[in-house]
Amino acid sequence: MSPLAANAADLDGARLNVLWAIPFAGLLLSIALMPLMAPVFWHHHFGKVSAAWTLAFFLPFAASFGVGTAGASLLHAMLAEYIPFIILLTALYTVAGGIHIRSNLQGSPALNCALLLIGVVLASFMGTTGASMLMIRPLIRANENRQNKAHLVVFFIFLVSNVGGSLTPLGDPPLFLGFLKGVDFFWTLGAIFPETLFMVASLIAIFYIIDSYYFKKEGLLPVDPTPQTGRLGFDGAVNFWLLAAAAGLVLMSGVWKSPVAIDVAGTAVGLPGIVRDAGLVFITLISLRITAKSVHDSNQFSWAPMQEVAKLFVGIFLTIIPVIAMLKAGSDGPFGVIVSAVTRPDGSPNPAMYFWAAGSLSSFLDNAPTYLVFFNTAGGDPKVLMTTLAPTLAAISAGAVFMGANTYIGNAPNLMVKAVAEQLGVKMPSFFGYMAWSCGVLIPLFIVVTLIWFR
Repeated sequence: MSPLAANAADLDGARLNVLWAIPFAGLLLSIALMPLMAPVFWHHHFGKVSAAWTLAFFLPFAASFGVGTAGASLLHAMLAEYIPFIILLTALYTVAGGIHIRSNLQGSPALNCALLLIGVVLASFMGTTGASMLMIRPLIRANENRQNKAHLVVFFIFLVSNVGGSLTPLGDPPLFLGFLKGVDFFWTLGAIFPETLFMVASLIAIFYIIDSYYFKKEGLLPVDPTPQTGRLGFDGAVNFWLLAAAAGLVLMSGVWKSPVAIDVAGTAVGLPGIVRDAGLVFITLISLRITAKSVHDSNQFSWAPMQEVAKLFVGIFLTIIPVIAMLKAGSDGPFGVIVSAVTRPDGSPNPAMYFWAAGSLSSFLDNAPTYLVFFNTAGGDPKVLMTTLAPTLAAISAGAVFMGANTYIGNAPNLMVKAVAEQLGVKMPSFFGYMAWSCGVLIPLFIVVTLIWFR
């Protein structure tokens, strides 16, 4: 490790050319276009495509900046970001997949709205990933005799996988990073509750109108192909305790401050993070051990959605390295025009521009580091940002969380929900088809949010 450690200094984004973003853009375009242009090839080889774009970045990067710098950047991305990310997702996916909500619910516009609202409430307390994996299967099962189901999943992604996680640090990674930086645990609950309430109420109303249209259009529905008897119940309910334990581990890793850390080629791996990740792995294994096979069978549980997310996001996390470095360079970097645009001529921050800049980048980049970039651009002092510059921090928080719903890759649960829905037989919109929904439904609401709260 010693040759790498000598070159482990932070990558200076001001030295990079915007061309280093091509592999990242290529991977995004592959995710968007290849399922349409070459669906069979993509289904069997998406992991190889992700690996190819990663190599297209790292080989020239190593040749230009040295093996030590490239290796240190790789290790930092894997140890500090990707591995904790994928361990948490795997734990939540496994534990939620071990809970089968037993019922004979019949999908209707009113019932579907109720299920979405339950998911929204859960998202801020068990995370958007946990709530999404817990609630997506019951929603699809309740509507399995419906002919039009894609819109159910699209609005589920809008509400449960994104907007619902905006009120506490447990809800979405950007807010958790803010919490680690010193933002009070309940600050976002008070700061962006009106915006969140507006988004949830508006999306539920729009969904009800659309779902009612499809429901009436379908007319007499066929008989439920999988009737169930008995009251509402839970199989594998012990996994709820494991979900609570997972949330507790995440919260612990943010609250516990320890000087103990292991240095791996310049990347400090702290003791709280090690304990959290080890605990999450243990929770995953415990869930697999204690969950009956019948529960997994009832949920049609498989590792395919998790494998898809893991393979695609490893490429995203690695090819995004130069993009984040260029953003961190601020006004001196290749993307300086973006960073400069959030400041008014008098030097004060512009909340509206922070909302749209943080949100737009979060639609395509990892929203956690994007949040940090603009958090630091606004000064980085949590006490000032929670008081004097509260509208600015609220705009950054809302933009990073809300606009993660704009694309399938804006937030990890989006892609997981899509994969689970397709596994359960729902024909989902393409990458651009989904964006047509998000642009048509979400963008007008974001404009209203800007005009009311972030002017």
